[in-house]
Amino acid sequence: MTSTSAPTPATPSPVRRAVTITLAALAALVVAFFAFSSLYADWLWYRQAGFDGVLVTQWVARVIMFVVGFLAMGVPVFVSIQLAYRLRPVYARFSSQLDHYQEVVEPLRRLAMWGIPIFFGFFAGFATAAQWETVWLWMNGVATGVADPEFGLDTGFYLFDLPFYSAALGFVSAVLLVCLIVTALVSYLYGAVRIGQRELQISKSARIQVAVIAGLYLLTQAASLWLDRYKTLLTEGDRITGASYVDVHAIIPGQTILAVAAAIVAVLFFVTAAIGRWRFPLIATGLLIVSSLVVGVAYPWFVTTVQVIPNQRTIEAEYYQRNLDATKFAYGIDGLEKSDFQAVTNAEPGQLRADADTTASIRIMDPAIISPTVRQLEQYRSYYQFTNPLDVDRYEIDGQSQDTVVSVRELNLAQLGQAASWYNTTLVYTHGYGIVAAKGNERTSDGNPVFLERGIPASGQLTTSGDGFEPRVYFGENSPPYSIVGAPEGSDDVELDYPRGEDGANETRTTFTGDGGPDVGNVFNRLIYALKFQSTDILFSDAINDQSQILYDRDPRARVQKAAPYLELDNDPYPSVVDGRIVWIVDGYTMSADYPYSQVVSLRDAISDTTNESPRVVLDDVNYMRNSVKATVDAYDGTVTLYAWDEEDPLLQAWQNVYPTTIRPVSDMSAELMSHVRYPTDLFKVQRMMLGTYHVDDADSFYQRDNAWKTPEDPVATNNVLQPPYYLTMQMPGQDVPTYSMFTSFIPSSEGDGSRNVLMGYLAVDSNAGSEAGKVADDYGTLRMLEINAETTVPGPGQVQNTFNSNDTISQQLNLLKQGQSEVLNGNLLTLPVGGGLLYVQPVFVQASTGTQLPTLRKVLVAFGDEVAFEDTLQEALDHLFGGDSGATTGDGEVTPTPSPSPTDPGTPTEPTEPPAGEYEQALADAREAMADRDAALQAGDLTAFAEADERLTAAVQKLLELADEAG
Repeated sequence: MTSTSAPTPATPSPVRRAVTITLAALAALVVAFFAFSSLYADWLWYRQAGFDGVLVTQWVARVIMFVVGFLAMGVPVFVSIQLAYRLRPVYARFSSQLDHYQEVVEPLRRLAMWGIPIFFGFFAGFATAAQWETVWLWMNGVATGVADPEFGLDTGFYLFDLPFYSAALGFVSAVLLVCLIVTALVSYLYGAVRIGQRELQISKSARIQVAVIAGLYLLTQAASLWLDRYKTLLTEGDRITGASYVDVHAIIPGQTILAVAAAIVAVLFFVTAAIGRWRFPLIATGLLIVSSLVVGVAYPWFVTTVQVIPNQRTIEAEYYQRNLDATKFAYGIDGLEKSDFQAVTNAEPGQLRADADTTASIRIMDPAIISPTVRQLEQYRSYYQFTNPLDVDRYEIDGQSQDTVVSVRELNLAQLGQAASWYNTTLVYTHGYGIVAAKGNERTSDGNPVFLERGIPASGQLTTSGDGFEPRVYFGENSPPYSIVGAPEGSDDVELDYPRGEDGANETRTTFTGDGGPDVGNVFNRLIYALKFQSTDILFSDAINDQSQILYDRDPRARVQKAAPYLELDNDPYPSVVDGRIVWIVDGYTMSADYPYSQVVSLRDAISDTTNESPRVVLDDVNYMRNSVKATVDAYDGTVTLYAWDEEDPLLQAWQNVYPTTIRPVSDMSAELMSHVRYPTDLFKVQRMMLGTYHVDDADSFYQRDNAWKTPEDPVATNNVLQPPYYLTMQMPGQDVPTYSMFTSFIPSSEGDGSRNVLMGYLAVDSNAGSEAGKVADDYGTLRMLEINAETTVPGPGQVQNTFNSNDTISQQLNLLKQGQSEVLNGNLLTLPVGGGLLYVQPVFVQASTGTQLPTLRKVLVAFGDEVAFEDTLQEALDHLFGGDSGATTGDGEVTPTPSPSPTDPGTPTEPTEPPAGEYEQALADAREAMADRDAALQAGDLTAFAEADERLTAAVQKLLELADEAG
């Protein structure tokens, strides 16, 4: 009989083992280098931008919080496992099932004892690292000097302390729960806890460990219940945010009782750890659960049903008033100046004479419509583009403030087509050029904008070549993802500057000379950015030299967000010419959802309107908002400058403690920059949403909601979106002179389709910060509300738009404008408090329905009360509306528009006639010739020839329309 021995296990080859270890090490190094390259690229960007302290603060804080979280979770879990294992019953007789479990676990026991704490520690470390801002705000918080009306605590406790305490208690609760679970598992696995024959047996060591952890957990819950009392001031209820009558008289006392009870039960668990009696803590725990149902659910329901609902108006009045006061303060609407407005609805001759300064500034160039016109007139090459809609600003021209529509000429690399190589998109097409500005209140005879600044090279009333003006736009809202610029002095220029040159050249080239991005002049940095942008061309291109810089993160909002990550940024940055440079002005907000008794609002819903239907927000639900920072971004070199606009804001003060030296005082602002600062759009939108309900002053009106308002929907929009606010230079009733302001209107709030579209309120805010260096104008930010007397019915925007659309005479003229291949565009419907009433103004544009679209202003609609007028110019429309002489002067008063076709008198029948063949063919030939000349002039950049050809084209088309009318 023979036997075969078992084969000897093959010994791993030393070569294979070495190769495996080497490959694993290389893989680890590659992963580590990729992680390092990302961090190092961030460091290079922040260091170049001058905000490296921001990045260092974040890195240090995250590392510290990760270590704290890792140790705070890992150490207690490790200790719990070790204690449960080391204090296990050594001679206990186990069941066969436990023996089997131990046989499986024992080979992995040492790994598990270290691995489980490390596993939970990593999770806890990452979680706490993500909460570093909460901790740093707590450490750097400041007192606000305002006490809450219920507990008398400084509101800084709610802004800075309460979020930290809540997060800390939540973390401790999680640690204790994990410790309790692992203790129970280890104790059961090694016999310290045995279940069998309807009996639970626990060893002394396990009893002490479990009871102590349970007691600590209950103490933590007691502290959480105590904190929950303060959270009632932040809780959203049915009508208000904050503690109501039920909260104050039922829930807060109940939470106090439960917190004390939980602490007592915790003590009983500690007693059990000493004496070994489980009955008392278990009974007390059951009673605690029952008590929570009684005092936390049943009693509040009883108070609500028996006391509050039958007497809500009187019993809740105090708490509604608290909400009113806190909400107005938190949103900065507590300084609202209200006045009753008895609106006049009858139009009389000379009625607007006292408001001539306001009417002279009425904007008829709609920035949401004329962007294609500006593009056709000022684009020059297909690789340029302008924002749509255009931005709004104002400049001092000849000693007078002039409202303007503006945009910078930026790159559009998508139009390069086959020329879009890496070399061209990265090294050649690197920047836009110049700013275009047009008067908001004027037009040319053919309905185009009147430019203050235009052309390539830049020229106009805002800049002159002798002023050292820098027109190049390397940093903008539509800049390329990255560009590589810079070269040693004396090198050939590579970057395309603009498509015109001297001595017959087709283009001018330039080289960036600023300090706008990290250095990529060495191989290591090139490797770093080759990995970041996944482009080997960065590494191997011989066009990159030792002076090269890489420009990226070029959007103004993105740059400010990186420099000040704690800010929520306005969605409407705008460009201005300041001290010879094009700069982007960005408004920054500090926000919180933790201001006691202030009403919570959805930021996304509040700022969404026609101009921004899908706003980008970081924090949505907020109940505190301040425009605390004004930021600028230089369009040439990307320099970010932060100014502390609201130095009294406690959140800004706390963040300045976290990030010292990053913000400059407002006193450092130049006079020219101050003259372009304006009241921010998104803040005003939030304030108008809150004022729809919170314009009242007493709790009774608030409770009854008999005077609740809402922002009207935009009457020219095709979907249900809010009408945006508008900037205009105007004089509100009670003001001495016109000032740059932003306004909105209100109609009654209602549910469903039952809303009346009549004006109830008109809100304006002084948006002019002044023109004195380092000093903000006294009236800046003053909110003025006109409460329209209910005895007079003033049509709302929806009613006025419906009147325009349904008026027979206006409809005939609009239909005439739509003849052929044309379409009519209704511009922004502006509302102005002039002539003792409210005047509506709406410009009407016409453009081709297909092909090249160039909206031109053809008509202006105006309405006052129930009267409407529709004329070629605003001046004519106002004069017609107000009995032949409105007394007003407008920006287009001196313009003689190209004649528009007039509707045939419906009372006079006409016989169709055939137009003379010679005239018809001649008009067609003139139109073709003018169109060809206009296109050629546009390609050549000859604006004078373009305007002349466009005027001939308009005349030819007008002749064709007249001949068509004669033909019937």
